[in-house]
Amino acid sequence: MSDPVTTAKACVEAYLERSMVPDPEGAAAYVSDDLVVTFTGGRKFNSPSGPTSFNAKRYKWVKKRFLRTDAALDPETGDVHVYNTGYLYGEWPDGTPFDNNRYMDEFVVRDGKIVSTNVWNDSAEILLHRAGLAEAPL
Repeated sequence: MSDPVTTAKACVEAYLERSMVPDPEGAAAYVSDDLVVTFTGGRKFNSPSGPTSFNAKRYKWVKKRFLRTDAALDPETGDVHVYNTGYLYGEWPDGTPFDNNRYMDEFVVRDGKIVSTNVWNDSAEILLHRAGLAEAPL
């Protein structure tokens, strides 16, 4: 019998790898039919194509450099809560490169499929800084 924590971590990392191609159709193989993605700024999507479309407007291209993936089994529900963190790197729409943009993604995996995810990163703060609107230096 496979370990649900190990299986959930592998599911999340495979989903993220497909998402970075970007290949939203391939990423969809790892999610449930009732997926809820809460993206940066509280934007809600119900499929991997939502974040892919949003990222296509915000970045010329973007990838994730995984720092770590942690997970914990909820013994009451059987859900596995997976946390993947690291750094975004890529180019802004004007071609300016960026790196070391912190991100944190939280996932709930149920029965081997991702049912929800929450996404946070520093992109908005970096864009505010570039526009001269940041309240304090980065």
